[in-house]
Amino acid sequence: MPSGSDDEYLAYVHARVPSLRRTAYSLSGDRHEADDLVQETLTKLYTRWSKASRADNVDAYVHTMLVRVFLDGRRRGWWKVRLVGGPPDPAPVPSGSPEDSAVVRSALDRLPPRQQAVLVLRYLCDQPISEVARLLGCTEGTVKSQTSHALARLRVLLGPRPGAHAALTDRS
Repeated sequence: MPSGSDDEYLAYVHARVPSLRRTAYSLSGDRHEADDLVQETLTKLYTRWSKASRADNVDAYVHTMLVRVFLDGRRRGWWKVRLVGGPPDPAPVPSGSPEDSAVVRSALDRLPPRQQAVLVLRYLCDQPISEVARLLGCTEGTVKSQTSHALARLRVLLGPRPGAHAALTDRS
């Protein structure tokens, strides 16, 4: 990489790290995992900076990388070793109102990774369907169906609560 490119890369990273951390935390629900996602994304970005810096929308390019790092981590998660006597029990959904972020976070963690990513990008990052489709490398119809399935699963996980369905309506 030419020496000027390093300066451009560092300036970009310093300006975007807070936004990347927010998105990574929304995807993972864990600050440490979010930091790992951002670090892995920025490492990959450094190796591709000459190409990425020429992209029409560098932020979109980097957010696509971040989402793919998150999804890849969920897919290959089977190789992670846990040193416990037996398989861990799934985390129970805490009681409380669905507006409680811990309750929603726990329910989100129980969704498949792509459904989780779709909901985070659509509702927490306020991305339009077309942008989510582009970030995930799928069709808009797939985003809509994944959103529908994820919302239905969340409704089951959160249980019947007054006003819960109003907060989880489909914006397609």
